[in-house]
Amino acid sequence: MLELADVSKVYRQAERVVPVLQDISFSVARGELCALVGPSGSGKTSLLNLIGLLDRPSAGTLAIDGARVTDCSAAAAARLRNRLIGFVFQSFHLLPRLTAWQNVALPLQYRGVPRARQRAQAEAMLARLGLADRSTHLPGQLSGGQNQRVAIARALIGSPRLLLADEPTGSLDSATGREVMALLAALHAELGLTIVIVTHDQQVAAACPRRIALRDGRLAGSADE
Repeated sequence: MLELADVSKVYRQAERVVPVLQDISFSVARGELCALVGPSGSGKTSLLNLIGLLDRPSAGTLAIDGARVTDCSAAAAARLRNRLIGFVFQSFHLLPRLTAWQNVALPLQYRGVPRARQRAQAEAMLARLGLADRSTHLPGQLSGGQNQRVAIARALIGSPRLLLADEPTGSLDSATGREVMALLAALHAELGLTIVIVTHDQQVAAACPRRIALRDGRLAGSADE
């Protein structure tokens, strides 16, 4: 599902070149549930941005679902993101003036799905995640755990093949965080999704069958149970 070969990323600051990722190579099979772990500043989020086609590597190659995506145009990357990848973020990234179903329906809107179908599919997805009675609520009217469920519903609405989660429990209390991880694990088992979770939380990492570790921008190891 995911293949990285000698991927590196550098940023230029004035006349300085700052290496962020160096010679990263690993693969993730279809249907795997992986945690990407490492201390703050290790490059986890930068790597997730490359995998999610939000940025491009300075060197190396990246393939998703068998297609090399390293050199694709910005427009092609946007199309691939919408078709193949779902995102879940620590801070939810919900639009505050849209209701739950309207936030969930955004990927369908970008695909040109008629509005009536958008709402029907979004409400069905919210019901699947236990939020049938919250579909017309604004994010400010929902708890943190409910907002993260809305964000997960939005990530799933387009039937992605790859789900990327950046610290999905980072803004939640421990009990709600466990509920969100249980939900992700259940969705992984039910849908066979490939899921990569960036986390610094050892309990979240321990819930994943595979852990890929970064340190100082380099691959530090991979542990499987």
